[in-house]
Amino acid sequence: MDRNELNRCLPQVVERLVGSIESEPRTQHLNRIYLPSRDAIIEIIGRLREVVYPGYFGKQGLTNENLAFRIGELVIELSDMLYEQVRHCLRYREHLPGANGCGGEECDRKAAEIVAVFLDRLPAVRALLAGDVQAAFDGDPAARSTDEAIYCYPGLFAITVQRLAHELHNLDVPLLPRIMTEHAHSLTGVDIHPGASLGKNLFIDHGTGVVIGETTEIGDNVKLYQGVTLGALAPHFGQALRGQKRHPTIEDDVIIYAGATILGGETRIGRGSVIGGNVFLTSSVPAYTQVSNEAPRLKFRTRGQKTGERTDLAVDFQI
Repeated sequence: MDRNELNRCLPQVVERLVGSIESEPRTQHLNRIYLPSRDAIIEIIGRLREVVYPGYFGKQGLTNENLAFRIGELVIELSDMLYEQVRHCLRYREHLPGANGCGGEECDRKAAEIVAVFLDRLPAVRALLAGDVQAAFDGDPAARSTDEAIYCYPGLFAITVQRLAHELHNLDVPLLPRIMTEHAHSLTGVDIHPGASLGKNLFIDHGTGVVIGETTEIGDNVKLYQGVTLGALAPHFGQALRGQKRHPTIEDDVIIYAGATILGGETRIGRGSVIGGNVFLTSSVPAYTQVSNEAPRLKFRTRGQKTGERTDLAVDFQI
């Protein structure tokens, strides 16, 4: 086939693609209101990061003298960008079946209110994040400074984005909070639903593979390691479980080590408990309980010897 023959095939390809698109409404968005822009939302995350961690990201050289000017610039930019994306999200929702019917002007008014409330909550979010930064530094002997935690730790980035998205989730903004947390998920491997409730001083060490579901409740001073799943016990019921408490509750001062899986809306991990690596739980644990798998047995073979076993190896969960 030469290029001319290829070109003659293209109209038929286009015709078949258009037919496929028009016949399958689940994978197209035609003749409907604009969707929010993922690119714009990622830019919003960058601006918000400058606000909550001033001097670390974005423009350098901030001082006490020019701080108010720079924060003023960011707030103006954020108000414009957020208003545009929130109004798209609200208008999108009103075009779905069962919408409550507010008109375009009502959605725009509501978007302005939401942005005002969200911006007003940023100082409180910053206070929570300061505790998370300190928890990351205190909990990791490899950290040389809190600056390192802010710059480098994927768990802290995922928590930062989730805490910001959680505020928009609580203000009943569709789509946008999930786009935010899934962006953080794609960069860090840490998947925290914007609906999850996170307590103070949360530390996610290493981070990769952590999953925290929508109705999870986490108390204060909790530490999670990589690969931890706080999930639903019966996700195969799908939409039938919408709105129900499906994910566990983790009380204050709990440590959950790598690879542990804790499932179910009625599952509660009591205060001060320690959940060992690779533990699988679907039932509650009393306060101040240590849960671990049986100590592993090491089978070894050295040259000239028969296979032996050692059962005196203590399990050390420190990472």
